[in-house]
Amino acid sequence: MTGFDIIEEVEERVILVGVSTGEGDDTAQSLDELEELAKTAGAVTVGRVIQNREQIHPGTYIGTGKIAEVQQLAYEVEATGIICDDELTPAQLKNLEEELDLKVMDRTLIILDIFASRASTSEGKIQVELAQLKYRQARLVGLGSSLSRLGGGIGTRGPGEKKLEMDRRLIKSRIAQLNRELDEVKRHREVARSRRSRKSTAVIAIVGYTNAGKSTLLNTLTGAQVLEEDKLFATLDPTTRILELPSGQEILLTDTVGFIRKLPHHLIDAFRSTLEEAKYADMILHVVDASSPQMDQQMYVVYDTLKNLGVTDKKIVTLFNKQDKVEDGYLPRDLKAEKTVRISAKWGEGLEEVKKILEELLNEKNVLIERFYDYKDAGLIQLIRKYGQLLEEEYLGDGIHVKAYVPMEIYGTVTPENQKMKNREE
Repeated sequence: MTGFDIIEEVEERVILVGVSTGEGDDTAQSLDELEELAKTAGAVTVGRVIQNREQIHPGTYIGTGKIAEVQQLAYEVEATGIICDDELTPAQLKNLEEELDLKVMDRTLIILDIFASRASTSEGKIQVELAQLKYRQARLVGLGSSLSRLGGGIGTRGPGEKKLEMDRRLIKSRIAQLNRELDEVKRHREVARSRRSRKSTAVIAIVGYTNAGKSTLLNTLTGAQVLEEDKLFATLDPTTRILELPSGQEILLTDTVGFIRKLPHHLIDAFRSTLEEAKYADMILHVVDASSPQMDQQMYVVYDTLKNLGVTDKKIVTLFNKQDKVEDGYLPRDLKAEKTVRISAKWGEGLEEVKKILEELLNEKNVLIERFYDYKDAGLIQLIRKYGQLLEEEYLGDGIHVKAYVPMEIYGTVTPENQKMKNREE
């Protein structure tokens, strides 16, 4: 054996722990989702415990009696750790760990761990590491013993144990460096947005709860070849692709990070520049998993997250996806949407209707023009074709008659003041 020990991947066997603070809350459904998160992170759920309390225990998350129950259950099912359904304070983390003598994790740590394994671009990696370091900065003492006990399990991806052992001054310095790098990324993103704006290309942001089918939609519509998996946060890094509408007009579709209930505020802060694609988009495509029993709750989370990002004035088209898994006759509704369409992104059902609706709504912002162009100005018609909607185009002896919708941004370009204007005589 050399002086370097190999860290083996430990199969985490976890108990899920939640607190229900009132009648009618969704703690059981939240634990269902937490189980999916744990599975995605590589853990096996071997038990779950819900405590009914007026409020979460400030020192240990759950009460003394429940701690003893969790301890007994952990012994019976041979659990290696627990995952709490809320973000724990440093005190709760430390106290629970001392009481249970088990690895203690929370929902935030699991989500961060998944994000760390999913990030592939430099921007994504910067954002994830920044979120992890901010989260762990206040928890170094509490996390130290649990990480040293189990080595390479959940929560050790990304910055890893070595960075966790840095003193607070070094971590603070690393956070400052990552913030500078992220500011540079943000500037590049703003330049890209500015270029798109000058080109008058409409941008549609695809938003939705994680695993609602956003990547499948982007792939089916544009052939983007983005990873598709039936897992939470299967794709993390945003993708932008060109979509040609029936009229020939080109628009940009931008995928965004999937939303989830109790999305850690560290992640919202770190991914703000990515999530703000929705803020600067011309329109929102809201993809909903219509086959999910928690569909209404998931829609609420999406709208609440958009509100927190300041996205309150955009036209929204809601796509009720996965119709191939929905019972016939079910008619979902979204009163906040301009239009709703039932689709199956996987099989392409309803997507032609989606394209037509996007075209209609985009044209509401455009200007209707009817003009006569000399043949020497024919290049302007190509500009109309690319950024607007060409309704009529007729080639005559002395020029070209055009009727079209054009964005206000290119109106002055395609209608120069010195250009001849005359109505076509029948």
